[in-house]
Amino acid sequence: MQKILIVEDDAKNNQMLKEYLEDHGYVCTQAYSGSEAKLLFSMEDYDLVLLDLMLPGISGEELVAVFSKKIPVIVLSAKSGLDSKVEVLSAGAEDYLCKPFDLPELLVRIQVQFRRRRKCYGSDGSGGSECSGGENTVSGQAVYGQTVYSYREWTLNPDTREMTAKGEQIELTRHEFLIMELLIRNPKRVFTKQMIYEYAWGEEYLAEDKTINVHISNIRSKLKRSKTDSYIQTVWGMGFKLS
Repeated sequence: MQKILIVEDDAKNNQMLKEYLEDHGYVCTQAYSGSEAKLLFSMEDYDLVLLDLMLPGISGEELVAVFSKKIPVIVLSAKSGLDSKVEVLSAGAEDYLCKPFDLPELLVRIQVQFRRRRKCYGSDGSGGSECSGGENTVSGQAVYGQTVYSYREWTLNPDTREMTAKGEQIELTRHEFLIMELLIRNPKRVFTKQMIYEYAWGEEYLAEDKTINVHISNIRSKLKRSKTDSYIQTVWGMGFKLS
């Protein structure tokens, strides 16, 4: 059974989510503060986190970066502004649902995350064919049973989700890693924002969404120290490619 960590300080809402999801076959653990959620996360493995942003103790915004490195995070928040959405999606959250929301919609979004996870990683955790980067892929080098992709002074290991630039490890969020994986495996190809979004998020692209620009900017900032940020080239009016 898939295990979900519910992080919601409102006891009534927390219990409502737990009962609804357990009626649909999920195993749920409840946390009522950011500190409690972080402790539970360190003690047990979960498959997904439902995370409120306005929490006592550690804020939801701080927890997104911690949780999203390992498992999908769906943010549930009364903050409906675009800036808030962009911030947490850029930090690594997979989805954002504004309160109040319908429970059936939440259920569908959870199912989408698990379905996409199965497609991308397979039931045994191995990479699935539907997450392939497409044509013109870079040939990877097998290292101790793993495939490591290289481009100029970058290396990318999809199995361990690690990237290095000039030998220095680059800490990437889940979405940032998927963007880099797409670009590195297809270095000669120009990708539109729509193509990047649909690959990294696995859902339909919204034209007014600034998420891709924010993510590319964040990736470049992380690469500046290695002086390899210029490898990501903006193709004006089209999208992005590697130089």
